[in-house]
Amino acid sequence: MCDSVDEVTQAVLAKNDGLAADLRDELTRRGVSVVNLLSSPGSGKTELLGRVLARAVERTLPVAALTADLATDNDADRLARSGAPVKQLLTDGLCHLEARQLRGHVEAWLPEGTSLLFVENVGNLVCPASYDLGESLRIVLMAVTEGEDKPLKYPTAFGSAHLVVLTKTDLTGPAGFDEAAFEANVQRVNPGVEVMRSCARTGAGVDTLLERVLAVRDGAPVHRPPLAPRPHTHTHTHEGAEAGLLS
Repeated sequence: MCDSVDEVTQAVLAKNDGLAADLRDELTRRGVSVVNLLSSPGSGKTELLGRVLARAVERTLPVAALTADLATDNDADRLARSGAPVKQLLTDGLCHLEARQLRGHVEAWLPEGTSLLFVENVGNLVCPASYDLGESLRIVLMAVTEGEDKPLKYPTAFGSAHLVVLTKTDLTGPAGFDEAAFEANVQRVNPGVEVMRSCARTGAGVDTLLERVLAVRDGAPVHRPPLAPRPHTHTHTHEGAEAGLLS
């Protein structure tokens, strides 16, 4: 039975990988970069994304966002306050997004001219980590309130990240969070990955995160995590690329 379950799982993932590869090629031809945001519930992902979207709108950048949840339009309503085009994606009980779902929304909804699409994945560090969405950049976020050992508990998520973002850093002291220990744990599962600090409440890290994302959109090579779904071969050629920014 276990072998059969494993075979089914591998077949599902292989099918998803094929769809993701096709979607990545299609999006590259259209000049669209996808940023896949993964985190646990309560990490502050939605608030930080809203700040980034608002800053992008201020700069008249062609951005949009899809936000995924099992139920409610609450996050879409929050993100829409940024002024960016936003759509809620309900997963019908699935604890993760798959490439086929993203493809359907890209084909049916993505505004013309969009060059940067943020995808806020379901709040879960287990299932979403195994599913390639055809993204250009995978960002894993974690709040200081979650504990320094989280990267060791969820090695697939942190080990597949192109960038790690630490959130709610204004609570570092009250939470007794050891940043050095956290950094060491991240590097154990994903050597060389950049760890960014952010605080949506104060706006710290918002501009830096946006610049990191734009650099990848513009063709900068990204860090190659040990558990990446596949080698990254992004080739957009917008002006302003900063080669090696995330390498």
